[in-house]
Amino acid sequence: MSAPEVVVELARARLAARAAKDWALADQLRTQIAEYGFEVLDVADGFEFKLKSPFPIVSCIGDLRKFTDKSFPSAIALIADGFIEDLIGTIQAAKKWAPEDCAILVLISGQPELHDLATQLDSRTFITQIQEGVGWAEAANALLKFAPAPYVIIMDPSTRFLGDAVTPAVSELASGEWAAVGWHGGLINIEDDWRSVEDKGVGEVDVLFSYFLAVNREYAIECGGFNNRAIYYRNADIEFSLRLRQAHGKLVQIELPLEQARHHGYYDTDPSYRDEQSKKTYDRILERFRGKNEILVARR
Repeated sequence: MSAPEVVVELARARLAARAAKDWALADQLRTQIAEYGFEVLDVADGFEFKLKSPFPIVSCIGDLRKFTDKSFPSAIALIADGFIEDLIGTIQAAKKWAPEDCAILVLISGQPELHDLATQLDSRTFITQIQEGVGWAEAANALLKFAPAPYVIIMDPSTRFLGDAVTPAVSELASGEWAAVGWHGGLINIEDDWRSVEDKGVGEVDVLFSYFLAVNREYAIECGGFNNRAIYYRNADIEFSLRLRQAHGKLVQIELPLEQARHHGYYDTDPSYRDEQSKKTYDRILERFRGKNEILVARR
């Protein structure tokens, strides 16, 4: 990659500093090069350049570190492996409607076309890309682990704000009565042997869905978080909800100013992959929880 002459001269000076074993100067020159937006790479015949990413890029989930040293009262957590333009729309809506002290955390899985995603970066918006890709549950757990807030909202990029949905959800969590608050959820249907979930409207529920799932971060981590074996989102939220309820957490569904756009994660995913992975997760749910009606809410 070509670079401005001033950057080339800095790289040449750095090469000379390395030859003279002046490592402090070489590091200083690398920093100066980075200030111009370039990363210098050492190669056999000298050096090469690549544009420096405006946000962290790591190879795998194990390389992920905290998003920021700042602390926030709450954080929205988004996972995306494509459909970045939709993601940008969700981020923009969050900035319009969520409180200004609510952080926005984004994990990009794989190497999709990022369009102008970097333009969304600001003092409360943090993005990290995991190049090798990561399963949905692992990504959600990483967001829980590194979120700089006591309350975290796992949110699908297809969900759109129509108003401030963060403040009422966080207010319910802060009351101490609920371990999780959500927009959509329901009750396990014990009449069909736990094979479906019925939406009974607002109130205490057995499970919440990850379209908009606000959790007490401490409680979520204590119950073991999401099952890392769930590489696809569907039913992973049900499994997590039951884990949380079994750990004596109460879940509530409330009305929130949100709407659902096209859910690409479902409708634009290969049907055979979608159905296979969804079934694997639900089979685990049945194996572990079916018949444990004592962990379900009283209303049916």
